Amino acid sequence: MSEVVRLRTRAEVDEEAAMWTWRLDTAALNAEEQQAYEAWLRQDARHRRAMEELSKVWGALDQLGESKFNDRHIVGEQRDLPLPQMRSRRHLWWFAAAAVVAGCIVGGVWMQRGYERQTISTAVGQERDILLADGSVVALNTNTIIETDLSRRERQIYLRKGEAHFQVAHDRSRPFLVQAGDAFVRAVGTEFEVRVREDRHVDVVVNEGQVEVRAAMPATPGSEPVPRATVRAVSAGQQLSTASSEITVVPLSAQQILSDLAWREGAIVFNDEPLSAAVAEIERYTDARIVISDAGVGELKVGGRFRTGDLQGFFDGLQAALPVAVRRSPDGLVYIDPRREFNQ
Repeated sequence: MSEVVRLRTRAEVDEEAAMWTWRLDTAALNAEEQQAYEAWLRQDARHRRAMEELSKVWGALDQLGESKFNDRHIVGEQRDLPLPQMRSRRHLWWFAAAAVVAGCIVGGVWMQRGYERQTISTAVGQERDILLADGSVVALNTNTIIETDLSRRERQIYLRKGEAHFQVAHDRSRPFLVQAGDAFVRAVGTEFEVRVREDRHVDVVVNEGQVEVRAAMPATPGSEPVPRATVRAVSAGQQLSTASSEITVVPLSAQQILSDLAWREGAIVFNDEPLSAAVAEIERYTDARIVISDAGVGELKVGGRFRTGDLQGFFDGLQAALPVAVRRSPDGLVYIDPRREFNQ
């Protein structure tokens, strides 16, 4: 299983932004520091937003600092301070103000906006576990994109594409909601998996607890899906699919659930599935284009456990178990053909 990645809190982001703001104001960055600053900005979209928010407040602080430290307004003993010492006091005051500003942003902005959003993704063939700020763990399968929106009232996840497994931290005061394709999934404290199919229909598998699924009307361009009245409760050991007009819930055996979740261990399991379906599943984990050259070959049944990152192992297993031959063309395509002796 992949390493769990902890997402930084808004307080940590704002603290870093305050430090960079102070450094930028204190002196010009050298080349190495400038590169580090630009890399930090690119690292997370929240970094740039935090800098923009700080810069607005910083302008007001700058004017206030100038009015307090400008020589024309200094009276008494402060008038005779050497300029470097005056600047030192000014920067100390600004640094303290930066800490206050960061605290205000954490409190004020969080109260005003009520949420913290993060976009997380995986590349083709990559799996990744993410620890959310509420203690929930999200496992992302290959080629998956999610957006997290955690507020004081609810925890909202948008599964834009791909497949994800959710281990939800228990919090009855903040329901855990997943919007994916044509469905909305609601949970409080449970474990379940959601997969968005290419046609935007959704499969939901629950391996602990219970979730509530609302089917949604198809989305129009630029709008979000609107929930319709179809609601189903899905309990541990069950699977829901929105592929048909009748939202179906079917029981799964413990072995079927283990097979469905095998990708979390870097594996994929086939149980007497057509080769065409197995190839479509394998293609999710690779950039290789696989072509079945014969319709009869596509109907052959495939069974076994394969590593998601071992494409050649999958081909070797096919050739050992089925009457097929695998060849690669100069243009990079991979063909699965009937074996010659099979045709004779």
